Amino acid sequence: MTSFLRSDRSGPVAVWLFAVAALVLAMVVVGGATRLTGSGLSITEWRPVTGAIPPLSDAAWEAEFAKYRTIPQYLELNQGMGLAGFKSIYWWEWTHRLLGRLVGLAFAAPFAFFLWKRQIPKRLVWRCWGLLALGGLQGAVGWWMVSSGLSERVSVAPERLTAHLGLAFLLFILLLWTALDAWSGQPRQESVTRWRAGSLVFLAGAFLQSLLGALVAGNDAGLVYQDFPLMGGRFIPPDYGGPTPWATIAHDQGSVQFHHRLGAYALFVAALVMAVMATRARYLAGEARGLALLVAAAVTAQALIGIATLMSGVPVWLGVVHQIGAVLVLAAATTFAWRVRRL
Repeated sequence: MTSFLRSDRSGPVAVWLFAVAALVLAMVVVGGATRLTGSGLSITEWRPVTGAIPPLSDAAWEAEFAKYRTIPQYLELNQGMGLAGFKSIYWWEWTHRLLGRLVGLAFAAPFAFFLWKRQIPKRLVWRCWGLLALGGLQGAVGWWMVSSGLSERVSVAPERLTAHLGLAFLLFILLLWTALDAWSGQPRQESVTRWRAGSLVFLAGAFLQSLLGALVAGNDAGLVYQDFPLMGGRFIPPDYGGPTPWATIAHDQGSVQFHHRLGAYALFVAALVMAVMATRARYLAGEARGLALLVAAAVTAQALIGIATLMSGVPVWLGVVHQIGAVLVLAAATTFAWRVRRL
């Protein structure tokens, strides 16, 4: 017990941050299901406080449904949908937004308590303020994303979806890293080996690959070129490239899927090389070696799930599993990068 009274560490603070990270994971999972079921535009207003209460009467449901019937998604894709169908997509989006509110409350209330009790290590206080601000920004970006699909589009803009999901991934990484710091305290000496830089480069690569996956999701690019390992019988898809460089990067289905595949190949090779190097590095602690192997296993599993998701036509449950896999890869890569700084 006395070890947790050190000024540079706090077990309760670590548990709190781990719990919030788990809530962020849950929000990503529900957000993925919301997107895959086409439910994200069912709530057409942003009401951070009063929106927590769902429709409680037939009249309230009819009012919400009437708002949905004015947007392009209903007029062009879902015209004829009944109230029962609307309720099924409404509950997905409402649950996603509710989880966002719970994440905010689960962070802000304990944060205020720990500040009052002065239980947060001083070196982590500024970081927690940053996490709070990032959480608030995430909510604002979420509405910015939704608003892109309410007037001229039948879905949200892919680049805005990528920004929204990317912020969630970044928040998860920072929560996990800060929780590990709170649990273990300040290291006696930080590592300056090549592993420190290499592990951070790998983590950045895993994060970039997650963003490329978000672009695939935003463009429904998993619904084209469902053969593997080739795309339409070729390594590079026959219709690669959009009318502009930005369209190629963010809006062309074949292009964004090709980029995501290239990222997967690079990340898979890097994970295997890192695991082999870790097993041969004599000065690398056993725990760090194990984490390197865990990263390689997570990347391999995620690659296999991605192939299965693509070739099976992107069923909702498998799409959600693939998104969970992305978070778990980031978790493993984050933990490994954090650990090798303490060799």
